[in-house]
Amino acid sequence: MDTVGFLALALAVLGCILSIESRSARADRRLARVERKLDLVMEHLDLSVEYPRMDEVTALVREGKKIHAIKLYREVSGADLKEAKEAVDRLG
Repeated sequence: MDTVGFLALALAVLGCILSIESRSARADRRLARVERKLDLVMEHLDLSVEYPRMDEVTALVREGKKIHAIKLYREVSGADLKEAKEAVDRLG
């Protein structure tokens, strides 16, 4: 393959990757907006989410086992690492 053909192929692949990243970022922003709205609705209705085993998470925080508490929180809630860390920090 000549240099021009290779360069054209590389640019096409790069364009596809950038397009996918852009769509992914838009989807993430849209999901964040929906989650914020849902949080507001739940707050307005005075509802809260209760996860099982939260007493274990709290006990781990009290014992100073913050990393284990974060891991368990992620396991029971399905939260990502940042959300789990923030939640455990609020418990501590």
